[in-house]
Amino acid sequence: MASLNGTFDASGVEPAAPMELLPPGRYVAQIVQSEMQPTKAGDGQLLWLELEVLDGPHRGRKIWDRLNLANRNQQTVEIAQRQLSAICHAVGQIQVSDSEQLHFRPVLVTLVVEPDSRDAHLPVEERRKQNKVKGYSPAGGVAAPQRVAPPPPVQQAAPPPQQQYAAAPPPAPRQPAPGAAPPPWRRTG
Repeated sequence: MASLNGTFDASGVEPAAPMELLPPGRYVAQIVQSEMQPTKAGDGQLLWLELEVLDGPHRGRKIWDRLNLANRNQQTVEIAQRQLSAICHAVGQIQVSDSEQLHFRPVLVTLVVEPDSRDAHLPVEERRKQNKVKGYSPAGGVAAPQRVAPPPPVQQAAPPPQQQYAAAPPPAPRQPAPGAAPPPWRRTG
C-alpha cells in the first residue's frame, strides 16, 4: 500500500484516454527532443528523435524514431545515415554537428502501421501494432535550399578563340574547427 500524501479527487481531473495509433499517412511535424542512446545490445548508438505533429486533427501527438548511427552492421548504419540525410535536406541543415540543429523545423513525416517487433514470437495477427516512420521530406513539398556552385565569371572582353573558361569547382566541404565537439553519433558515453 502507498500513501498518496492526501486525498486524490478524480472528479476534478479528466481521465486519460487510451492512445490510439496515428493512421498511416503524411504528417507535418517537428523534432522537439533528441539524444544519443546506447543500443539494446550495448555495442552501438542510436539517435532517438521525438517529433510533434504540427497541424490537422492529430496536432500535438508525438511520433518517435530511432536512427542507428553506430552499429557493427554497416547496412544498418547506411540506412540510418540516409534517414538523417533526408531530415537534414528536408529542414535545410545540410551539415550538422548537433541534433539540436534539426529541432523546431517543419518536416513532412511518412508514417505507417506495422506489427510491433517486440511481439515477434507471436503470430502476426496477435501482435500489437505500432507506428513506424518510413521517410522524411520537406514540409510543403518544397526542397530546402541547397548549396550550388558559384556562377562562372563574367566575361568582360571576348576571349581569343583558343582560350576556354572552365566552370568553377564546387566549394570544398567544411572541416570542423580544431577542438570542435564530434557529431552526436560519434560521441561515446
